[in-house]
Amino acid sequence: MIPVSVFPAAFEQRERALLGDAFDTLLRWPSPHPARGLTVNTLRCAPDILAAKAAAAGLPLAPSPFCPAAFTLADPSLRLGRHAYHHAGAFYLQEPSASAPAALLDVHPGHRVADLCAAPGGKTSQLAGALAGRGLLLANEYNADRAEVLRQNLERMGVTNAVVFNADTADLARAFPGFFDRVLVDAPCSGEGMFRKEPLAAVRYTPALVEHCAALGRSILDNAAALLAPGGVLVYSTCTFAPEEDEAQVAAFLQRHPDFVLDDLSGVGFGRPGQANRAPAGFGAQCCRRIWPADGGEGHFMARLRRASGAETPPPAQAGKKSRGERRAARPKVPESWGEFAGQFFPELAGRPVMVTGDRIFLPPETPLPPHAMNPLRSGVPAGRLRKNRFEPDHALFMAWGARCTNREELTLDDPRTAAWLRGEEIEAATASTGWCAVCVDGFPLGGGKVSGGRVKNHYPKGLRNLG
Repeated sequence: MIPVSVFPAAFEQRERALLGDAFDTLLRWPSPHPARGLTVNTLRCAPDILAAKAAAAGLPLAPSPFCPAAFTLADPSLRLGRHAYHHAGAFYLQEPSASAPAALLDVHPGHRVADLCAAPGGKTSQLAGALAGRGLLLANEYNADRAEVLRQNLERMGVTNAVVFNADTADLARAFPGFFDRVLVDAPCSGEGMFRKEPLAAVRYTPALVEHCAALGRSILDNAAALLAPGGVLVYSTCTFAPEEDEAQVAAFLQRHPDFVLDDLSGVGFGRPGQANRAPAGFGAQCCRRIWPADGGEGHFMARLRRASGAETPPPAQAGKKSRGERRAARPKVPESWGEFAGQFFPELAGRPVMVTGDRIFLPPETPLPPHAMNPLRSGVPAGRLRKNRFEPDHALFMAWGARCTNREELTLDDPRTAAWLRGEEIEAATASTGWCAVCVDGFPLGGGKVSGGRVKNHYPKGLRNLG
């Protein structure tokens, strides 16, 4: 067992009082290296298939105890952010215990799901995989820069049914009350579980930060409750050990919301029960779940709450009437060039409804949000744009449906053209014919290109390339 060299004094004083002799056991890590892992994007393939591909490529993975789709990296020195499978969205690099909360939400295809604190997108990608392209996924991040990272990651993972917002959760609660079957709140927290992985968290730690995060989490939880449909499920999680943000937070929530009950997580197979001395008397702390450093993760707390089936919800805020011109713009004529392109390269999309905004064409989620006045960063998939009556496809289109494009350049991991493609170079066309094509590595999409004269012109975005 490896101890952390220095804990913040206020943290250690509190935890020694709460844990007693267990402090030196629970707050020690089995390894000197931060736990590292990845979660398979099940929109791309099954976890066992990716594990087999990774093993064949010399990247051994060990099953994670925290989620069926997650693995730990046997070699903690591996840096896979530039790996072709990562570019293709086949997996998301994620600290192993961070995969647990989304797995507890019990999401199924067709559900309407909201992830209220979604950036950078690991848990959101898990929820998207569980939805399997059906239903609706609202992914929200309050911080604008992090919201853009979230948008980019969902594009890389090929998520087709997400609406991404950069909004206050209170505004979402007013716009969509009682609309969602499942809500995830991985709350902004004081980060006590990240002291080893992110040493700056220990430097910035203060009791005042705990109080601030507890108040923020309280507000987000109340808004999450407003978003949840009767009979729906809410999972609340943090990466901290603070009672004010964990057991005590959930106990106070149940006092404010008597139409919710606490699910028993004792049978989930990982971690340990919550602790009664961190919450008011009578609270079922044993129904919550904790992951301590000794359990192989960096530290997590989780609780699952269920809303009564007979609960009432208020009506949504009025979106406001649209002008006649706005109504016409919402039902534009589908450009012929899009129909011709889709019919040739993506036949399954040819008859699908599209949204046209200016010269851009979008494929919205098949399950819509109710009418609202909010402005999402992204809704569905940007298919491309019109340029003088020509349709030019977007990178996101190929990342979402490239594996089913009728014209594909098929690469393998050990093909030197794969590395060349990710550097932004033209490559020789071996399987694709003239015209637009998807470029794939072992069946996973790496964007699109255009074949001419036996060469694939590279359209991989410059900001994503493996340069240097």
